[in-house]
Amino acid sequence: MNRWIELEGAVNARDLGGLATTDGGRTRFGRIVRSDNLQELTPADVARLVGELKLRHVVDLRSGREVRLEGPGPLTAVPEVTIHHHTLFAEGDTAAVSAGADPVLPWHERQGDADRRVTGLYYTYLRERPDSVVSALRTMARDDGGAIVHCAAGKDRTSVLCALALELAGVGRAAIVEDYLATADRLDRILTRLRRSDTYRADLDPRTASEHLPRAQYIERFLTVLDTRDGGVLGWLARHGWTGSDTEAIRAKLRD
Repeated sequence: MNRWIELEGAVNARDLGGLATTDGGRTRFGRIVRSDNLQELTPADVARLVGELKLRHVVDLRSGREVRLEGPGPLTAVPEVTIHHHTLFAEGDTAAVSAGADPVLPWHERQGDADRRVTGLYYTYLRERPDSVVSALRTMARDDGGAIVHCAAGKDRTSVLCALALELAGVGRAAIVEDYLATADRLDRILTRLRRSDTYRADLDPRTASEHLPRAQYIERFLTVLDTRDGGVLGWLARHGWTGSDTEAIRAKLRD
């Protein structure tokens, strides 16, 4: 089953369908798509996403500054599509951010054990923006059409949201890790694409390609931390307003 969605203006788009669940089933195709930045979608891409895949909701996990610097993307002009902006970064002082005092991508510290650094970054999304995490998942679960969730590369922020959604849908950990690692197949193309943008080039250039690689232990450790510290994904979400009805909705979205 090929989960990749080949687009002219994005290189890391894939369907969350076809992933194995713990009860022997598979997630549904055409319900939730994950992707890198959508700024360069062509008219043909838009026609495919909106017409063929019935896309109705875009979950944009980028920071407010990223959105401002990149400008409106093609999907903002499509009446059938609603853009939902749920940044996973703590937005600092608005004036300082607008003046460029903060980095576009607040990378984790480069010193120390990489596994712990990346796990810390992923957990920071939940600690700093639980409101965005819960709202983004609820948007992904809407039943009035397809949803696409994206950040810049579709690698870290997007992976965390998709891992949570897949866990709620009953997808096994091995399949969640498999989905996370798939980005490595497109990493060179992702980095080439982002380096064309003035928004991201300065943040990306000091880092080697190997530093951007998704590694299984990153997402595994993140989910293990949630298990041991928060009672799992459901335990953490429940403390931030998530309900049983929310879980039923996302399972209905992704399951037969």
